[in-house]
Amino acid sequence: MDKYLNQLSKTYKNIQEVSEEIINLQAILNLPKGTELFMSDLHGEYEAFIHIINNGSGIIKSKIEDIYETNLTEAERKQLATLIYYPEEKLNLVKKGNENLKEWYKITLYKLIEVTRAVSSKYTRSKVRKAMPKGFEYIIDELLYLQGNDENKEKYYHQIIQSIIDLNRADSFIIAISELIKKMAIDHLHIVGDIYDRGPGAPVIMDKLMNFHSLDIEWGNHDILWMGAASGNEACIANVVRICSRYDNLATLEEGYGINIRPLSVFATEVYKNDECKNFIPRNKEMSKYSNSDKIVLAKIQKAIAIIQFKLEGNLIKKHPEYKMKDRLLLDKINMQKGTVKIAGKEFLLNDTNFPTLNLKNPYELTQEEKEIMERLKSSFMQSEKLNRHINFLYAKGHMYQKFNSNLLFHGCIPMKSNGDFEEVEVIGKKLRGKELLEYSEKIAHNAYFGDKTEKFQDAIDFMWYFWCGPKSPLFGKDKAATFERYFLDDKELKKENKNPYYNLINDEKICDKILEEFEEKSEEGHIINGHIPVKAKDGESPIKANGKMIVIDGGFSKAYQPATGIAGYTLTYNSHGLVLAMNEPFESKIKAIEEGLDIKSQTVLKENIINRKRVADTDTGKILNEEIKDLKKLLMAYREGKLKERA
Repeated sequence: MDKYLNQLSKTYKNIQEVSEEIINLQAILNLPKGTELFMSDLHGEYEAFIHIINNGSGIIKSKIEDIYETNLTEAERKQLATLIYYPEEKLNLVKKGNENLKEWYKITLYKLIEVTRAVSSKYTRSKVRKAMPKGFEYIIDELLYLQGNDENKEKYYHQIIQSIIDLNRADSFIIAISELIKKMAIDHLHIVGDIYDRGPGAPVIMDKLMNFHSLDIEWGNHDILWMGAASGNEACIANVVRICSRYDNLATLEEGYGINIRPLSVFATEVYKNDECKNFIPRNKEMSKYSNSDKIVLAKIQKAIAIIQFKLEGNLIKKHPEYKMKDRLLLDKINMQKGTVKIAGKEFLLNDTNFPTLNLKNPYELTQEEKEIMERLKSSFMQSEKLNRHINFLYAKGHMYQKFNSNLLFHGCIPMKSNGDFEEVEVIGKKLRGKELLEYSEKIAHNAYFGDKTEKFQDAIDFMWYFWCGPKSPLFGKDKAATFERYFLDDKELKKENKNPYYNLINDEKICDKILEEFEEKSEEGHIINGHIPVKAKDGESPIKANGKMIVIDGGFSKAYQPATGIAGYTLTYNSHGLVLAMNEPFESKIKAIEEGLDIKSQTVLKENIINRKRVADTDTGKILNEEIKDLKKLLMAYREGKLKERA
């Protein structure tokens, strides 16, 4: 401790400085806790995601209602909200149709200052100032914290506003203060997995997250798939490319990350030139914009990479018998003469028997052309500067699970047996369960990407694919990925992917308590916050399990899932007053939001109020601050007793 106190004394050089910091930290402990926002399964839906971030999951709109419900019309309140959400775009519209722009600026600036005061009231002046956009700190600070009502102060206040307008700085100021409002609305963001796949804008979402002031990410199976691809796992790469082609999302690869798909496209068009690949027409409501020939080209790309995927996966399964996935070896069970495939000892008729690249004597061997395609794709994934920047960020901010303010967050599941015991899973020579399984899995994921790509780390790279679709993977949570069956068989029973017993057990409060205890989260107020399995709200399924101990926040954020869920996802907020779970309707478009002031409509499905308002002292941050206060008090005592000498 002496060494630590000596180090601490370099920052706080005397009794005065130590005392000031103790007073400051003790005051912070009594502020209301900041608002946390939880989102899950974004799946590339960047417009809806950015809108929710911009509106603070309804917080900004609520503040505007509180301040201006009786002073502004509903239309005026909508216009003010939209200006905060999209300041640059909204300013362009306002300037086109406003004859008295200076007067509009003046009125609007006063309104924005009031909203800023409301959203920043629970934070210290220091924290708000640090969040202010560069170049406007002094002006915003003066406007926010102006004290007194005497005539001189009022004139001073009005002159600041007038000078902003006269110096043609109003637009820049509006943009700057709108960004500050959005920062203050959400203190911390939790992304509970699956940023990637399905929708078109994962790279846009990642750029937004990289600029967000405070967040954590719990990896989803789709995230780990991209992480595996960036690590050089060819089976992961093939899966990524197949999913992008399945959802008409190749632009994510080509435009988002500069990954060249043309060699695969040329190969697929040639190999399947007489095959319309009907089972592989992309799943996208927007496919009507394509000509029939374009659709067929996309289908051929998907089929070509799917066959490559099955070969690569087969080789991994044979290399790693410990995965216990022999039931997924189906290419060698195809009987071309009968047009069947044997599954679990029974033969089933294939709906497609055109396999020109399949060598029946060695069905898992890639052709020379397929090898060359995979070599190029692997090189592109591993060398894409933007992709690796995003993947590095996923590792820096991401975890298999996270404990935060008494809540336990993870994306998939904790593998369990039907009797409620934790399932033992073999991970590269170690048999683990529960908390240890997730912690060791996180280490393996790091080894796969940050290892030196020698044979030493190859098992870790291979295991990234198991995380994606292995039957006991905590990120997957199903007995199989029935990809082959979905493409080539008509039997609906064969296409079923049975969930891990965990998903039935979580309706039991005792099971949820057991999971919380396993992760050393024993608070009575603790919750498990989970994603991954879309809640079918249209069928009456509830996202709230086990008397509120478990909250599942995957409600179909992705458009691909919305027909099954009937909604457009859930957002969960946790502020000083408690938890609020909102069920969202589909977001129409950014253009409509800007032009018509349309917001995402939400319905509250859970409101869990706290009797005693939560303060910073009640949070994880509060625990850290209390430890800092203890150390500072020891330093203060050391100064007073002469054990350490004060410095000027």
